[in-house]
Amino acid sequence: MKKKEKIIYPTLKTKYIDEMDKNTPWNEYPRPSMVRDSFLCLNGEWDFAVAFEDEGAEYKEKILVPFPPESLLSGIERAVPEGSIMHYRRSFTLPDGFNRGRIILHFGAVDTMCEVFLNGKIVVRHEGGYHPFSADITELIRDGENEIYVKVRDDLSGLYPYGKQTRNRGGMWYTPVSGIWQTVWIESVPDKYIERLTVTSTMNNVKIKLIGGEKHKLLTIKEGGSYEFDGDEITISPVDKHLWTPEHPYLYHFTVISGEDRIESYFALREIGVDRIKGISRLTLNGHPYLFNGLLDQGYFPDGIFLPATSRGYEEDIKTTKELGFNMLRKHIKIEPEIFYHLCDKMGVVVFQDMVNNSDYSWLIDTALPTVGFKRLPILFRHKDNETRKIFESEMIRTIEHLRFFPSVLYYTIFNEGWGQFEADRMYEIAKAKDPTRIYDSTSGWFWRKKSDVDSHHVYFKPVRVRRLKKAPMVISEFGGYSHRVKGHLFGEENYGYSIFETQSEFEDAFDKLYLEEIKPLISRGICALVYTQVSDVEDETNGLITYDRRVVKLDRKKTKAIMNQLYDEIK
Repeated sequence: MKKKEKIIYPTLKTKYIDEMDKNTPWNEYPRPSMVRDSFLCLNGEWDFAVAFEDEGAEYKEKILVPFPPESLLSGIERAVPEGSIMHYRRSFTLPDGFNRGRIILHFGAVDTMCEVFLNGKIVVRHEGGYHPFSADITELIRDGENEIYVKVRDDLSGLYPYGKQTRNRGGMWYTPVSGIWQTVWIESVPDKYIERLTVTSTMNNVKIKLIGGEKHKLLTIKEGGSYEFDGDEITISPVDKHLWTPEHPYLYHFTVISGEDRIESYFALREIGVDRIKGISRLTLNGHPYLFNGLLDQGYFPDGIFLPATSRGYEEDIKTTKELGFNMLRKHIKIEPEIFYHLCDKMGVVVFQDMVNNSDYSWLIDTALPTVGFKRLPILFRHKDNETRKIFESEMIRTIEHLRFFPSVLYYTIFNEGWGQFEADRMYEIAKAKDPTRIYDSTSGWFWRKKSDVDSHHVYFKPVRVRRLKKAPMVISEFGGYSHRVKGHLFGEENYGYSIFETQSEFEDAFDKLYLEEIKPLISRGICALVYTQVSDVEDETNGLITYDRRVVKLDRKKTKAIMNQLYDEIK
């Protein structure tokens, strides 16, 4: 018997790698929600070492920040051993005239536990791998050269949110990331400066709240109108009203001057809600029934893993989503850099945002049994660790506070398929109180409790049907997952998907039939949001509409968009 020859797959690279600034990647302003004209990017080559706690750091390697060491783009391209410490080091000098009074050091995200030192003194400690943090380093800055040192540990502990990361990748579990994975940067501000900005909008007005700065402020809207006010808050009702929708993503741009400080930002007028229309509960956008028709978006790239080589990786995913006729992305168990959400605001795609789960996962309880119909198993005996619960609650609140600025973010998933699920009703109440302007899916898929804004279902391996409508709007929050492997664009030999199609024509026919014969008749019966799995292939998963390297779209754009337009016609 002839031995089967092992296939050697090429290292997958996206086209964006050729456009990347290899000296200072991601050298663009990272905080579109609050822009100043002060920006010093610290991305680029850093000294790098991995050692265990009782070992000294020997800097024998260079890592390209902001890419995680597991990634091709980092220049390291290997796993970080459990229990080890990552050491990052680099020097920088502030440009002449940069210092305006205070110096702030920012990190987009570092996974998971880190300490940051400047010139030998600690400036900040941070835990959690998905949110930005900063430190005032004014008192430690020297004239001339300064040294920054970052010490990071990431054991993929279930205490902290980890999403789809695992040390034993395969199937629906992916290569983990560690350490710095978003932009490191410095800005300078006056002694009294605006520290934070929140925006809360409806169809009619916007409330802008500013933390810090001088008492007197001047706000000027580029599209028309200037407002002087004292204090931290102002509510504005633009005379010339334009509502934000995916079809017409209108943004108002404004500046705020507060003493010596000046920031630029934007807002949109829009509102998501729930209404009972012709006896059926519907999700509404700006007061009208709306079909949120989207794709599951994992946010993984083969060369940068958690981060594309350039922001055009995000932009092209969003563009392709729209060209295929979809109007929404479900950001699945991952929080992206601000630039992603800004592009969704600007290009017109609604974001259904997942919280990132922590705690343990059981294939039997969380996936296998619910998939075959056991969707109401008691889970009160699971996820009882108090520290894990406190961390999830804290990270959930942090996510809501971080993303509430972005008008495209209209919907949150709190728990997905039981992963880490506990006291779902209480988590709903906390989230809704923190930001009542969004829709909350408390238990996406199954293990429903009493409190949720939607009735959320995952449907794989069987036809999509509407059995019994509840008072809440019905959402098919995951379905599809059809797999088609495109030769020359594969991550490896394994194949994971929910239905396998060998040829392009078989895949296209099955996809078209799914939407025209199963989904379309259900729109008038009450389904008001759909999430097909998924935007792109991810490692072993080949159920994307785009290949993992982002080089092949598996469907005809015009034909698919025409099918999606038929769905939208059903809800008019």
